[in-house]
Amino acid sequence: MTQTTTLDNDNGLAFVKEVDQLSRSLARVREGVGKVIFGQREVVDQTLVTVLAGGHALLIGVPGLAKTRLVETLGIVLGLDDKRIQCTPDLMPADILGSEVLEEGSDGRRSFRFIEGPVFAQLLMADEINRASPRTQSALLQAMQEHTVSVGGQTHRLPVPFHVLATQNPLEQEGTYPLPEAQLDRFLLQVSVGYPDLDAERTMLLATTGNEDVQPEPVLSAADLIRAQKLLRRIPVGESVVEAILAIVRSGRPDDSAIESVRRHVAWGPGPRASQALMLAIRARAVLDGRLAPSVDDVMALAHPVLRHRMALNFAARAEGVTLDTVIDQLCAPHR
Repeated sequence: MTQTTTLDNDNGLAFVKEVDQLSRSLARVREGVGKVIFGQREVVDQTLVTVLAGGHALLIGVPGLAKTRLVETLGIVLGLDDKRIQCTPDLMPADILGSEVLEEGSDGRRSFRFIEGPVFAQLLMADEINRASPRTQSALLQAMQEHTVSVGGQTHRLPVPFHVLATQNPLEQEGTYPLPEAQLDRFLLQVSVGYPDLDAERTMLLATTGNEDVQPEPVLSAADLIRAQKLLRRIPVGESVVEAILAIVRSGRPDDSAIESVRRHVAWGPGPRASQALMLAIRARAVLDGRLAPSVDDVMALAHPVLRHRMALNFAARAEGVTLDTVIDQLCAPHR
């Protein structure tokens, strides 16, 4: 039995109505974000896909491209409690997770009280995450994976929903600690943030240097987002789409691939978590575009942000000028 039968067995009309309502709400979310963020439609969509799929995103781009503004805007539009961490080499795990302090009550008794750190937010921005020390990176990424924090032998659950949008500057690498590949895998998508086009930059220039300051307004609530994330997991996925996901991910592994370039240039390929990420992400993209089911085109559109941080090239590839984007294009070519 494939997932194509899910819709037939699940009160079809009510399901279609729910998806349609969600799609209309997401159109308003897009519109609300678009009033503040100019010329970054693909970045906004991929970030929304990440949040709808229940994951975390790594945004990579040079300074000044409104990454921080994007997170703040999403927090307002999606009705989430958002916080921000500026990562630095001297940032300690307790600065993110929180710590216990010793307090003395009016009766003279002393006890420990846990003070929550900024990680206790529904939408957390970790700015320049690669500037944090490996120890601090690990503490944050463990919280991302387990949705809990352990301090002083006590376990504290993080808010629901909980999403991390981390940023990284691809140019300035002095004083940074690159994220290990195993930790990069915790991010659902790696989103490349580029420069806006001419028209978008002109609009942004005029809109942000005048007297009028446009502020985003809430469209959804945290409860709405949780319902949307549950609904997405019920979206049916056709057999041809499932096979395309498996074929692309598995052909990216040097030992299993029939593609010569992969065998020659890829040091290690994507694991099963990449397939899971693609499956969730394409469902979110379909609903974001107002469709009831994803297609192979969705897989092609999201293959790069899902796979680019889950693969590594060897020295031969670097010597020959081969890039990961080129390799991923070759993985997708048979399915276009």
